[in-house]
Amino acid sequence: MTGPGLDAYLFLAAAMFAIGLFGVLSRRNLLAVIVSVELMANAANINLVAFSRFGVHPWGQALALFALALTVAEVVVGLALVILVSRTHGSLLAGSLRDLKE
Repeated sequence: MTGPGLDAYLFLAAAMFAIGLFGVLSRRNLLAVIVSVELMANAANINLVAFSRFGVHPWGQALALFALALTVAEVVVGLALVILVSRTHGSLLAGSLRDLKE
């Protein structure tokens, strides 16, 4: 019994990336933007693992693990910034950050 082919994984990753991009472009809440960016990063990881699975080199899986570690670091920094903005401005909307220009 064989599993889905490479095209199924690429379609899934493209759909996830498109949903994440839509979330980044359409949401004003900073938490929703961070979640959308993480969805886009996971779509890239699916591409790496899929190409590794259907190729001959295992470097895609190793690179995906490294990318996951970087994603975790990104989440930690992003959430720290969101908490800081929440405490200083009292809002998580991206429009409240326009005060920082002055």
